[in-house]
Amino acid sequence: MTAAILAAAPALTWSVEPAGPETAAHAAAAPVAREGHRLPAAAVEIARPFGFPITNSMVVTWAVALGLIVFARMATRKIQEVPSGAQNFWEWLVETLHDFLEGLIGSALVKRTFWFFATVFIFILFTNWFGLVPGVGTIGWGVPTAHGFEVARPLLRGGNADLNMTLAMAMIFFACWTVWALQVNGVKGFILHLFGPKGDLTGALKILVGVVFIAVGLLEVVSILFRPVSLSFRLYGNIFAGENMLEAMANVWPGLGWLIAIPFYFLELLVGLVQALVFMLLTAVFTMLICLHDEDSNHEKAH
Repeated sequence: MTAAILAAAPALTWSVEPAGPETAAHAAAAPVAREGHRLPAAAVEIARPFGFPITNSMVVTWAVALGLIVFARMATRKIQEVPSGAQNFWEWLVETLHDFLEGLIGSALVKRTFWFFATVFIFILFTNWFGLVPGVGTIGWGVPTAHGFEVARPLLRGGNADLNMTLAMAMIFFACWTVWALQVNGVKGFILHLFGPKGDLTGALKILVGVVFIAVGLLEVVSILFRPVSLSFRLYGNIFAGENMLEAMANVWPGLGWLIAIPFYFLELLVGLVQALVFMLLTAVFTMLICLHDEDSNHEKAH
């Protein structure tokens, strides 16, 4: 989420002037991030080393991933029996997520899938919050205009405000979901789970109901194939809308936009947490529906 508080305060907005006429022409041709107080729908390419395009949202995701890896290593480098400081926070976060997911999908399934759900939640959460850091979306290359210096190519952009990022996470989940479903059910059990008749039916009724369940299974396949799209657009849409809302609030009243945007800034902190939780919950429930059967559920309750 872009730190739009800085957008309305020229004294707090830093911009890097393009070096040379070629860079200036490139910045002028690029989509202007601040034009009409809107965030561009697509991430902006800021470099292309060895022909590999790098966008401003990619820089944010790499920075967040690197920061989480370094923090996790530092917190667990010297494990103490009585945790304190960074170790205490990290253990609290992981244990809280583990207990929450175990109560939702069961202990057997959480052992197989916890690594993914915890990673997705932590990464999405801190990527969303990193987008609120002052300077994200307001530092970059630009051109002078009649209204002041306009940032044409921001150096940083909220990672989850890029549809490529959210779609990539959704597709990774879809691949993991397929593997987990086949591991738990097998190929035959997976097909029967989708198309097989439910209940103890016999005779002609079983054949008739079987046709119905085949039709229902086809609808279920369509629903499963659509899940990556819904997951990616839900997260992208909420984060992108939040960034544009902050942009709009920060420019409602020139000179005092930073003050008007403060309540919405804290609202976006909550939205970042909720969206990370929603993505994790939906993926966990989708996995539970294909991997956890009625007899497994009854066994979990008995224990």
